[in-house]
Amino acid sequence: MDKIANLTRRSALFRAIREYFYDRDFIEVETPVKIHAPAPEEFIESVRAEGDFLRTSPELAMKVMLADGFERIFQIGSCFRADEHGRRHREEFTMLEFYARGMEYREQAQFTAGFVAEAARRVLGGESVVYRGREVDLGSHEFITVEEAFRRYAGVSTQEAERQDRFDELMVTKIEPELGRGRLTFLTDYPASRASLARLRADNPAVAERWELYIEGIELANAFGELTDAAEQKARFRAALEFRAAHGMHPYPEAVEFFAALDRGLPQSSGCAMGLDRLAMIFCDADDIGDVRSDG
Repeated sequence: MDKIANLTRRSALFRAIREYFYDRDFIEVETPVKIHAPAPEEFIESVRAEGDFLRTSPELAMKVMLADGFERIFQIGSCFRADEHGRRHREEFTMLEFYARGMEYREQAQFTAGFVAEAARRVLGGESVVYRGREVDLGSHEFITVEEAFRRYAGVSTQEAERQDRFDELMVTKIEPELGRGRLTFLTDYPASRASLARLRADNPAVAERWELYIEGIELANAFGELTDAAEQKARFRAALEFRAAHGMHPYPEAVEFFAALDRGLPQSSGCAMGLDRLAMIFCDADDIGDVRSDG
């Protein structure tokens, strides 16, 4: 497909996603792109902007909205991550982020599979798409835990991978290339050490209520059953800031508004962030993210 055809299909994809959310009583919101305090993430660097930062995600601002009484919200907009450029990366990219009060994290995965399939029907005329020579059924999905994936594709347990300090290496070289072959794959239940902003499972605190979505080896989305414990979240942020300092990354101010929201009470909810440029790549059979963006 040429660039005009790709951008036309991208537009249709975004419209189909919006309509799916509107039809299910989600409110579309818009939060600031320039922010004072990003969430500290160990391997993601923000872009500085006149003493502040360009958001890597609208996550913290949207959680403040949840604490203030919003129940089902989504937004589509630009996010920024420093020094990211490649076939699947841009420093500026388009994110879909959404939150639903009372929605369990596995339920949210089903919701996500639903809008991908519905978008395929509306945009492609069916649930099947050919991506890089392989047919993918966008109406079909599977779940696999991180532990199952490591044992199946890397031949080690997650504990052994972490003991060897090879978790990330094996994830990239052995696990991810095998995920999403022919259908959507939800990689679930990350080790507690990689919970980020997710709460731990009540029935198994060794793992977190977290999943990531893959299609044909491409990571598309990251989702959590949201952590609502303010003390635990502060401890995780402190640990992440210490990691960043040790690796020469930007120091961040305290996320005052976010922690105030946690103190007020964040409702039980789940949230998901999806890279829409990458989903557009799948829909357009594009090999480079620049093929589905107007900025190239």
